[in-house]
Amino acid sequence: MLEHKKEEMSDWYDQHSKSILSFILLMVKDYQQAEDLTHDTFVKAYLYYDSFKHYSSEKTWLFSIAHNITVDFLRKRKPATFFKEIFLMQKDHVPLPEEIFQLKEESFELYKALGELKDTYRKVIILRKIKGFSIEDTAKILNWSESKVKSTLFRATPALKKQLLKEGYSSEEAIRRY
Repeated sequence: MLEHKKEEMSDWYDQHSKSILSFILLMVKDYQQAEDLTHDTFVKAYLYYDSFKHYSSEKTWLFSIAHNITVDFLRKRKPATFFKEIFLMQKDHVPLPEEIFQLKEESFELYKALGELKDTYRKVIILRKIKGFSIEDTAKILNWSESKVKSTLFRATPALKKQLLKEGYSSEEAIRRY
């Protein structure tokens, strides 16, 4: 049983770690921290492996763990550190080469536009539009109702389009993209 657990967790890591890393990176905007939180996600999944009841896919379960770990991390950051980061951050932040590599499926403009959205909008757009989760799975990951996912996405989509226009997309590109 232990050998099966290790093998399955190894397979899950191979299949989902890059996707989870890019999800966390979009929330914390720090590549090293995103790597650490991704590692923590899989450690926690390993520790709680026996509690996984297959009510959802392993991908949904892993993203749920990643979301909770990331939210906990963001809550625990000292307010002074948070404010310092805000004041030091430049509007024209250029991501590290590793960040661009991890987010290669998305454009730099989308990365910047997502960074400007409020947290709830960013999460629902990443999970639904970028990672392709269903409404049901997104609700499970975020521990929201399905109606909250739908209504948040309904409000988030025009906010993202507006932000994409600010980032240099033409109106046709922004509409076609989302």
